[in-house]
Amino acid sequence: MIALRRSLFVFVGAATAATMLGGWTPSASAQAGKKAKTVSVPAKRHKGGSGTGGTGTGTGTGTGTGTGTGTGTGTGTGTGTGTSGGTGIVQYFPSAAVWTQDVSGVAVDPNSASMINQLASQGGWGLGSMKVDESIRVIQANSSTPTVPFQPGSPFYTPDSDNVSSVPLPAGGGIEGQTGYQCDASENDCHLIVVNNDTGKLYEAYGANYNGSALTANFIAVWDLDQVYPASGRGEQCTSADAAGFPIAPLLFNANELAAGEINHAIRFILPNNEMRAGVYVHPATHAGGPSGPANAIPYGAHLRLKASYNISSLKPAAQVVAKAMQRYGMFLADGGSIALTAQSDQDTQTKYADVDFGTQDLASLKVTDFEVVQMPAPIAVTYDCVRNDIP
Repeated sequence: MIALRRSLFVFVGAATAATMLGGWTPSASAQAGKKAKTVSVPAKRHKGGSGTGGTGTGTGTGTGTGTGTGTGTGTGTGTGTGTSGGTGIVQYFPSAAVWTQDVSGVAVDPNSASMINQLASQGGWGLGSMKVDESIRVIQANSSTPTVPFQPGSPFYTPDSDNVSSVPLPAGGGIEGQTGYQCDASENDCHLIVVNNDTGKLYEAYGANYNGSALTANFIAVWDLDQVYPASGRGEQCTSADAAGFPIAPLLFNANELAAGEINHAIRFILPNNEMRAGVYVHPATHAGGPSGPANAIPYGAHLRLKASYNISSLKPAAQVVAKAMQRYGMFLADGGSIALTAQSDQDTQTKYADVDFGTQDLASLKVTDFEVVQMPAPIAVTYDCVRNDIP
């Protein structure tokens, strides 16, 4: 099922989606971003990915300015953890990165109960229950993958975007919700995600489309998978292909992981804009889209954890794997939209969701009151004035 983007830009840099899941159509939630400047782009190298088989359901995502990856500062070492693409395991950042930290013993934020109660009072998860979007593809590449020229789209988010001259497009891959690399950015979010584990690069674009001669996008980032980014990620007030400024791929669970019985990273989740605290974000987020909720609402970047007391035995086996990950690694608030959780499309995994009997509503019994907010750093006021970090 193709994910449909909402048709309204609140500002030039805004983006969220109305989505279709199963047989029902949710309403869109608008998300504001920073106003983008269109510039000519100097060269920077990229490498990309390839994939295999399957289909997904949809949900919208948005973009603004910002990215946060990693836990604190440093350069981190270790093998890291990640999600499976195709038949192999992808390394998404070193083991010290924030996305793979066990937070089962971390203190609860002192305002957790207030934030959770506020969220519950506004209806909880978008569409009233926890559902799963399976439309975002993650394409695997290697050092021999061919590249195509890159051209900035209109609008083009800068200085948030990286400087790019070419992008790898493996045969058989595609953009979010699509079977190929063609995508109508006026109707869809059109995320393109390509990971090259040979070169340690993760390419994430928003509003992407390939016209047969060049790839265009409204935003593009190249993440260094060997880097533990500082708390301010790629830069304070800077967006990524996600509104919170996070990398997307490391937070997507997939069918291969469900088959293996373990997800060893945090999970991406989203909320309607009116249920997120207006005007602020907390690290590891470095940006917020268009949140319009009250002062006691959950902010962009918040880290939620499924309570240890929740009895997951009532869930189907594959759903239990997701629930265990939410108890150990939690989930990060990454964007504005209607469908709570995001999983990788099984178009590009060896295992399909049907193989493990996992459906998009298998976590619907999880209520917002079954979660708690992990202790947060101080909120940062949103200005949309991106200042990029000098990442080696």
